[in-house]
Amino acid sequence: MISRIWLRVLVGGAALAGTVFIGLSGSSFDTTPAAGGVPAGANQFMLVLALALIVGFLFYEAVEWLQTRRLDSITHQFTTRTIVLMPFAIALNIVLGQTVASALKLPIYLDSIGTILVGVLAGPLAGAATGLLSNLAWTFMLASTPFGSPYAWPFAITATEIGLLAGLFGYLGAFRPRPRTLPAMLVAGVVAGAVLLGALLWYGILPAYRDLGCGPGNAAASPDGVCTPIAFLHTSDPLFIALAIVLLAIVIMAAVVLLVRLARDRDLGVVYVLVAGAVCGVVSAFISTPIAALVFGGVTGSGTDFLVAAFQQAGSSLEDAVRQQSLISDPIDKTITYLIVFTLLASTSRRLTARFPQGERALGTVED
Repeated sequence: MISRIWLRVLVGGAALAGTVFIGLSGSSFDTTPAAGGVPAGANQFMLVLALALIVGFLFYEAVEWLQTRRLDSITHQFTTRTIVLMPFAIALNIVLGQTVASALKLPIYLDSIGTILVGVLAGPLAGAATGLLSNLAWTFMLASTPFGSPYAWPFAITATEIGLLAGLFGYLGAFRPRPRTLPAMLVAGVVAGAVLLGALLWYGILPAYRDLGCGPGNAAASPDGVCTPIAFLHTSDPLFIALAIVLLAIVIMAAVVLLVRLARDRDLGVVYVLVAGAVCGVVSAFISTPIAALVFGGVTGSGTDFLVAAFQQAGSSLEDAVRQQSLISDPIDKTITYLIVFTLLASTSRRLTARFPQGERALGTVED
């Protein structure tokens, strides 16, 4: 029998998805660039998503009220400490996101560290609210400042999903440190994590690149008609290749940190965080793809625009190019971000962390 919490989640999720489907199927969006290069239909598109979030939340809370005659999910997660932490988390998201993606033009984001931190410590709803408010503030409150971005707010639903998943993973104990794991258990955990990541790569990511470089008139296809990444790179712009090298360097550095942590502390928690971050990245990629393609035509003013252009040059359609870019950038970005938050929690006072609504679960001091 389904638990009461999961019943609320299913009802709220169904209401959200139904509202999005009705809103998008009954609307057409003007993709003509307006002021600042943002399409005129962005406001209409975001209005549909905002209404869907409100409807989903109201249905979730309505089911909770019918079950318990209380709204504990709100009162428990949004404590004074949570409310104080949220503005700092939002500021961290915006400053890092604007610097990394827009100023440095790196092909990752790092704009959800604060969201994930709040989600893990306070719960899914608090994390979702932090992500949503971050993107809204990024566009509207900071519009006339160097940190403002007109591209942020249509992705508020993705930011909401990131906070929601972080809260769920925190509740399930994915961020719990597991130092000094027995060698046999450590090896078994690493193997299990590798299998899960391999399955995610094989079924969730690689299918998007099956026809890469085989577009009409594109020279990336070999004489026998087989498309290969090497052939694709030979036809790519040098700027894309340089960007790919930067991305590879980021991945290598993250992998080195991961291996050092595993070898030094024998902390199996790193594997949990790695898998959770990759899952969050793939989910975020599939949510962001139609937004970036439909609203912005694949151009969002960040370093990922170069990747989209390179995939289009290889013959991919706009939506396929955006999906291919997202399935590179998002899993890498979220995995790195999850590892950063995991490290922050491990170095924070246990007494301070335990004072947050979900802090004891993050620390592993409670199991139920």
